Amino acid sequence: MPKISAPTIAAHRAQVLDRILDAVAVLTRDQGIDEISMTDVAAVAGITRTALYNYFPDKPALLLAFTEQVTADFVRRCREELPEDASATQRLAGFIGFQLEAIAEHPHPAAAELGASLGPQAYQQLADHVAPMQQLLAEILHGGTVSGEFESVPVGHTAKLLLALIGSQRVPLVRGEVDLAEARTLVTEFALRALGVDRETAAAAARTT
Repeated sequence: MPKISAPTIAAHRAQVLDRILDAVAVLTRDQGIDEISMTDVAAVAGITRTALYNYFPDKPALLLAFTEQVTADFVRRCREELPEDASATQRLAGFIGFQLEAIAEHPHPAAAELGASLGPQAYQQLADHVAPMQQLLAEILHGGTVSGEFESVPVGHTAKLLLALIGSQRVPLVRGEVDLAEARTLVTEFALRALGVDRETAAAAARTT
């Protein structure tokens, strides 16, 4: 029987699960998603490969769980640190900054690469997992149009465009071609100006995120 490192089996499983997902975070930074193997994850987590399969049947399931955790943490951070009584401009600037920080910390690949790695069914599940992040962005955009801070735009389509704009900085950040501050300024100012925010206000928001 495996050694239990917590007061209960449930607590032990939760601890091991945290170690597994932490291992994925380390490996995505160091190797990239395509190079990660279940053997690598087990080794970094300090468990056997057989034990890992007791938690996740395959790599797509593991990556989906990791993505769900990262997305949940991101949305929770936004809810806590971007209060609804802040201006839409401030909230959007903060959202962009947090997203770029997340990309720098966990540089998961572009959608096409993920689709190839996970397969169509798992990729659709991935899209479902990240939906709360897009919904949060849509809420910010809607609030900005209602308050008059932003020009009237189709919220859903604009949210997807802004996420693509943020994602465009993934490769430059990973390669060190831009630093986080440069990427934040570029994306924030461009996005706010595109939404009709004046240049001075957009520049100020980019500086304060």
